[in-house]
Amino acid sequence: MISIRRIEAATPAEREGLMALLIDTVASGASVGFLAPLAPEAAAEYWREALASLGPGRVLWIAEQEGRIVGSVQLAPSLRENSPHRAELQKLFVHSSARGQGLGSRLLREVEQFARSRGITLLVLDTLAGSQAEAVYLHLQWQRVGEVPNWAKDTEGVLRPTVYFFKTLSP
Repeated sequence: MISIRRIEAATPAEREGLMALLIDTVASGASVGFLAPLAPEAAAEYWREALASLGPGRVLWIAEQEGRIVGSVQLAPSLRENSPHRAELQKLFVHSSARGQGLGSRLLREVEQFARSRGITLLVLDTLAGSQAEAVYLHLQWQRVGEVPNWAKDTEGVLRPTVYFFKTLSP
C-alpha cells in the first residue's frame, strides 16, 4: 500500500529517502535539472534548499511504501498580487520500482485537490518533450501549449526540447 502525505518539514530519515528518490529518478533518465550520475552531495544540496523553502510559495507531498519514499511532487503557488489563482507543478518524482502503478496520477490528483481547496484554478508545468512524463500529463487531460527547442540538457548532457502544459481546475 502506498500512502501520500503533505510534509512541511522533513526528518533526517525523510531527507535520506528524498535524496535516494532523486538519485534514482536521475539514474532512470528523468530530466529534472541534473546530469547523471547524480552525486549524493548534489542531491542533498537540492533537498536542503527545497525543504528550506517550504511554506506559502512551495508545497511538498511524499508517497511512501513500507516506510520508504517512492514518490514526491511539489507545487509552487504564485505569491504575486495579480495571480493568486495559479501555481506551477514542479518535480514530480516516481521511484523506478514504483512506476506503472498509477502513483504519478495519484500524486497529481492530490496536488489538484489541494489547489482547488486554495482557490487555485490554473496549473502550469514544463517537462522534457517526448518523455514518459509527457504521456502521463496528456493522459490526465493537461493541455499541451507548445515546445521550446534546446531548452535543457537531458541526463546524458544532450540538449533537448521542453514542452509546456496547463490545466484548468474547476473550483
